[in-house]
Amino acid sequence: MLNTETPDNRHPELDLYTTEQLVGALTDDQVRAAQIVHAVRADLARAVDAAAPRLGRGGRLIYVGAGTSGRLGLLDSVELWPTFSWPKDRAVALLAGGRDALFVAVEGAEDNREQGAADLRAVAPTPDDVVIGLAASGATPYVLGALEAARTTGALTIGLANNPNSLVVAAAEIGLTLDTGSEVISGSTRLKAGTAQKIALNTLSSAIMVRLHKVYGNLMVDVMPTNAKLYRRAIALTARATGADEAAAKSALESCRYRVKVAIVMLKRGLDRPAAEAALSAVQGNVRAALKS
Repeated sequence: MLNTETPDNRHPELDLYTTEQLVGALTDDQVRAAQIVHAVRADLARAVDAAAPRLGRGGRLIYVGAGTSGRLGLLDSVELWPTFSWPKDRAVALLAGGRDALFVAVEGAEDNREQGAADLRAVAPTPDDVVIGLAASGATPYVLGALEAARTTGALTIGLANNPNSLVVAAAEIGLTLDTGSEVISGSTRLKAGTAQKIALNTLSSAIMVRLHKVYGNLMVDVMPTNAKLYRRAIALTARATGADEAAAKSALESCRYRVKVAIVMLKRGLDRPAAEAALSAVQGNVRAALKS
């Protein structure tokens, strides 16, 4: 039996716990998920260093999974646009069973290895693409089919699984084992295994975006304002990065269509919008380098 499916011998009478004990057992396991991801930080760093150059050349992030794993991949993909202005067509999520599987289980979809390969080929991967295969069990046929198809194209493949010695980890060029073990509610990998995958994906994609100059210091300077909250955040980030008051920050942002990077270079170097854009373009969007040039 897989570690993720083995009953947790710490909580054989979970249904008899007081509510406080029950919540304590569940939250304690969530804390362990974070510790497990932290333990494989060297492997995550290796994945970041391998992925960033490809994506810097125009590659895409392609997430592949089934069930909870597939939904987590989709979640990570859609958050890259508002957070880092990562182009929507360069964050692709493939979910066993298609979009319908977001809301209901599609029977047998995850067991179709050929469909995984076909779905991957349908997005025409290139050697600059990065394909991330996610499977708690580490043996999901749909994910294995996609990873195998991706490797034939020269794309970088990264596999994340929650059981040791898994097929998904072996099938990928870079494999990460998040050995979360038994779940408090036995077999429910949406719990600790899912949390570990979410943390790993957040870490992987965020670190890649830092390497691609989407962050200045620790400020999210490539944010894409899409609502009132994010417009306010863009003003606050610009003011913090430059020392300008809110009015000056807002004025600069309005003149450059609320691109925080451009506004920062405009304010700190005293440049107009075209000159600030040119300075950033010359250094591949690296704010720190643009301020020195």
